[in-house]
Amino acid sequence: MSYRYILFYKPYDVLSQFTDEDPTTTPRKTLKDFISIPNVYPVGRLDRDSEGLLLLTNHNLVKHRLIDPKFAHPRTYWVQVERIPDKIALQQLSRGVQLSDYRTKPAQVQLLPTEPSLPPRDPPIRFRKTVPTAWLELTLTEGRNRQVRKMTAAVGFPTLRLVRVAIAHLTLNGLQPGQWRDLTAIELKKLMQILGQL
Repeated sequence: MSYRYILFYKPYDVLSQFTDEDPTTTPRKTLKDFISIPNVYPVGRLDRDSEGLLLLTNHNLVKHRLIDPKFAHPRTYWVQVERIPDKIALQQLSRGVQLSDYRTKPAQVQLLPTEPSLPPRDPPIRFRKTVPTAWLELTLTEGRNRQVRKMTAAVGFPTLRLVRVAIAHLTLNGLQPGQWRDLTAIELKKLMQILGQL
C-alpha cells in the first residue's frame, strides 16, 4: 500500500470530514468539496468555524502518533481575540487554564506585534469600532474540543478568528484556503524522524 500525506488549508465554514452526517441541516461544505483522493482522513480536527492546516493521511500509525496526547506534538495557532490581553492573561494561558472539566497543559503564548498576513475570511469577523482586537500566537501540545476558544474566553478575551498555522514543522506556507499539496520528501523525512519511524 502506498501512503499519502497531504497538507490542506481548510477554509472557514468547512467541516473537517468527508461527509455531512447531519441530514437536518442545509448541506454544508466538507473535505470532499476540495479533496478527491480516496481513503485519506484528517489527523485531528478543526472546528467548522476555524481555519488553517489539516494533515490528511491513509497511514494509520502516523495518524495515531500525531493524535495521541502522550506524544505531545505541537500545534500552533494564530488567534484574534477581543481587546488587548494583558500580561496576567498571557501568563494564565502559558501556565494552563482551568476549564470546566480539566486544566490545560502549559502552552507557549505571545502577543503578535502586528496582524499576521492571512487571506481575508469569508465572511469577515464582526467589526466593532469601540472594541480593539489583538492577535496571539499560541502553541499547544494537546488538542481538546474547542480548547483554544475555551482558553481565551476563560481569561476574558473571546476568540474572534482562529487559524492553525503549523503542526510540528509543517506549515501553511504556499497554500491558500481550499488548496492542498503532498508533503515534500524533506517534510516527510522530518515527520518520520519526529515520530520515531526511522
